[in-house]
Amino acid sequence: MMENYINNAEQVVLHTYNRYQIVLEKGRDVYLYDVNNKEYLDFAAGIAVFALGYGNEEYNNALKGQIDKLIHTSNLYYNVPAIEAAEKLLQASDMDKVFFTNSGAEAIEGALKTARKYAFLKDGKTDHEIIAMNNSFHGRSFGALSVTGNVKYQEAFKPLIGGIRFADFNDLESVKAQITDKTCAIIVEPIQGEGGIYPATESFLKGLQKIAKERDILLIFDEIQCGMGRTGNMFAWQSFGIMPDIMTCAKALGCGVPVGAFVLNEKTAKASLTSGDHGTTYGGNPLVCAAVSKVFDLYEEQNLLQHVNEVGTYLAKHLDILAEKYECIAERRGIGLMQGLVIQGKQVGDIVTKALEEGLIIITAGKDVLRFVPPLIIEKRHVDEMITKLQRCL
Repeated sequence: MMENYINNAEQVVLHTYNRYQIVLEKGRDVYLYDVNNKEYLDFAAGIAVFALGYGNEEYNNALKGQIDKLIHTSNLYYNVPAIEAAEKLLQASDMDKVFFTNSGAEAIEGALKTARKYAFLKDGKTDHEIIAMNNSFHGRSFGALSVTGNVKYQEAFKPLIGGIRFADFNDLESVKAQITDKTCAIIVEPIQGEGGIYPATESFLKGLQKIAKERDILLIFDEIQCGMGRTGNMFAWQSFGIMPDIMTCAKALGCGVPVGAFVLNEKTAKASLTSGDHGTTYGGNPLVCAAVSKVFDLYEEQNLLQHVNEVGTYLAKHLDILAEKYECIAERRGIGLMQGLVIQGKQVGDIVTKALEEGLIIITAGKDVLRFVPPLIIEKRHVDEMITKLQRCL
């Protein structure tokens, strides 16, 4: 059965992914099951998406209830779930305005447009520049790809949008060297995800904020992967006592439905996008916003941030023990339930494939990192189970 499904998929689906050779059918709690009913402990969560795990009854009922009411209206009209979701997102971030998108990449596009418009309204010029980080990843659309600091993603699609300069992550002097009178924004991930699970230092992010304030340029934090509680704060930047001018989020924002957002502080919202500057047909529709609204409710009801801090500490401790035990593990990096093991002397892809045989789903980040981004509801016993399976693979 599995082989037939895979063969059929290869006949009809464009081959832009080298997929692992399993066909997933259903999920329960923190486990996934393929069409042959083999069980897999999930430490990937759909790439840091399914924070609440599989089969959460309250979440599912919120979606089912909204389907029976209204799924889509367009943004020519207001809808109640979008208003409620926006209020909860702004309360969680302490920011001021939100625009809902369909994905993280679209959130990045909106953030870049906002920055360019903000600068245009100041001086009427259209030659503004944005500073991004080497080793970063922001998405696959042209704008997002243009600020992604990795040539392998860009090469075949050039020319990309202009006016992008790259600096080194966690190197404030490198950023300062790229600043010109044309600089309108700096975009950075508080924790680089696809690039290999690299957390930013507090001094680096505070230094960026200082530069942004002094020069009236916008600071954009990409929280698409590291946000929504994954680090033990709702958003990773909140642990540093700073705030961006623009934040992007997606992935666990809707815990499975396609939704993202870019969020603005008051200064930026008042002096950037206006009617007609940006739009989306599906973004913020009642169905996805009913999911977003329920996600914030469940985070609070389950005290999920405290849980992430407790279990994240336990996960980090046991990954550190593995790193001491195995020569092929060079180091552990990460915060909370966003962790990575740097592998040396072995192909990380081979370990991931072996893990699937053992009934464990983990993924890679960069060229040499095993990435652990499980559902946020995992318990210590799931960490123990994962470690046991991973040791057999190593």
